[in-house]
Amino acid sequence: MNVTERVIFEQFPFWEGALTIDLPKVAAKTVIVVGCGTSFYLAQTIAAAFNLNGRGALAVPGAEWARRRNAYVADQSDLCVIALSRSGESTETVQAVDVSRAAGIPTIALTCAEGSSITKAAETVVYLETHAEEGIVMTSSASLMLIAGLRMAGVGLDASVIAAAKAGLAAMDAGIRAIIKGRSHFVYLGAGPFYGMATEGSLKLQEMSISYSQAFHPMEYRHGPISLVDDKTVAVILYSEDTRDEEAKVANDIRAKGAAIVGLGGPGDLSIKAEATGLAQTLAILPTLQIIGERVAEAKNIDTTAPRHLNKVVVLA
Repeated sequence: MNVTERVIFEQFPFWEGALTIDLPKVAAKTVIVVGCGTSFYLAQTIAAAFNLNGRGALAVPGAEWARRRNAYVADQSDLCVIALSRSGESTETVQAVDVSRAAGIPTIALTCAEGSSITKAAETVVYLETHAEEGIVMTSSASLMLIAGLRMAGVGLDASVIAAAKAGLAAMDAGIRAIIKGRSHFVYLGAGPFYGMATEGSLKLQEMSISYSQAFHPMEYRHGPISLVDDKTVAVILYSEDTRDEEAKVANDIRAKGAAIVGLGGPGDLSIKAEATGLAQTLAILPTLQIIGERVAEAKNIDTTAPRHLNKVVVLA
């Protein structure tokens, strides 16, 4: 078991702290959630949670908000920016906080690094202690920032989500090797708050296993991208409770063209039961998505502790 894999399985004690830590209240009419890479994909789910709980929100990449925020929000009179950065040093995310404060917009940083640049730039800081051995690939830290963001959005989370995540992780680990054998094209499908998790799952696979991966909304997949499906494809479908039946029809269409289906919360060649409900399920499936990347990398003899072309922190000169 390498360090990446071990951190995936050892992250849950850190969840306990994130589930109980005091968090700032968000009073603004509209919330902008920013980040880069994994942090931006988490931001997509956090923003969806705010919207579903009655607070307008939008996820924007850190670089975009820092450089052209007027393209995303016309009325900036009552905003709050929540910035996610594991290291607290991601250049574009720190820039997004700097320009927001200069414009008089309240800022909250979620980070796993005390004393980092973002902690000095933001008005309010939430520090989330993560696994000390986490490497380049974000696993434990991603889960912790998602917990904090969901809770700030009004999602009720308690220790039961840890049990749900452990169960999903174990089930995926037990069955995924047989599904991925001989497959090289991966697709992640998720709707609403699950779209951010689909994009994060796709990114994890790319980073960890140097594999070709895509993410789409389920009902959009028939509109062109399905042309790439063949017997080398694995489709990971993050089922939504309210649209499971129509998403299952998409799964059937993809399977008929040769793909193997991994169903999270719904039918598939490998079906993983949804152990949590509602928005809590977005968090519960995150470790499940992480282990897919590790197992595909393992099958390709790729070391996930040293992913190609990547550094732990992206700092621009």
